Amino acid sequence: MSEVMNADMTPHVTNGRATIDDADDDFLFGFEQEYFIMDSETKLPIGFPHHGSQGQYYCAVGGQNTFGRSLVEEHADLCIEAGLNFEGINQEVACGQWEFQLFAKGAKKAGDEIWVARYLLERLTEDKGMYIEYHPKPLGDTDWNGSGMHANFSNTTLRTCGKREVYETICEAFRPFVKEHIDVYGADNHLRLTGKHETASIHDFSFGVSDRGASIRIPIGAVEKGWKGWLEDRRPNSAADPYKVAARIIKTVKTAKY
Repeated sequence: MSEVMNADMTPHVTNGRATIDDADDDFLFGFEQEYFIMDSETKLPIGFPHHGSQGQYYCAVGGQNTFGRSLVEEHADLCIEAGLNFEGINQEVACGQWEFQLFAKGAKKAGDEIWVARYLLERLTEDKGMYIEYHPKPLGDTDWNGSGMHANFSNTTLRTCGKREVYETICEAFRPFVKEHIDVYGADNHLRLTGKHETASIHDFSFGVSDRGASIRIPIGAVEKGWKGWLEDRRPNSAADPYKVAARIIKTVKTAKY
């Protein structure tokens, strides 16, 4: 993947890829990219206005509950054909809201794949009367979930330590750097991180086992494997730069003393 450089060959301020400190690719990253498919005429998610309620669309099937599946599945096929490590798709909580997941060894590669996948998705909509909305709360202050890009990550320590104390120490390392993380976790995140709709408040920091309302969720799978696995930062929003998200997570994890 190419990078934007200044004339003196130092990284341009927009070059988040250059800020990633993961030379040995020890970190594994999996991003959960949420988004809305929008109708080009109505400027609303496809399926709106709809007399449904929050939740009936999540992982749903059927014409009353599902909008945009053909586009989503075509996108999945393109990503796989392009050689991306495409992990899956699912319809999300709101009408017209979807998610895809990508995983990679190395933070730079994970970021590369998200950007390529986003590009392919945008191109697909061009002749379909649709467009993709990555804003975290495109419907405003309504009783609908926003869109995130949850960042699942691990390094050798998280994958092998087998100690609850180590997991908690790494989680606590994030507490002093809330502002630094929020600064790169996407614009308008205050509209999404309200403490409602499966989010922690943007003003707080918390972590917990299998807690969808925490800033960082410790997956139950990691606990069941004897505290060997990964962590999930649930704060990045759907429009965040995956390079900057990964770079900040790595920088914070490396401050942990265990």
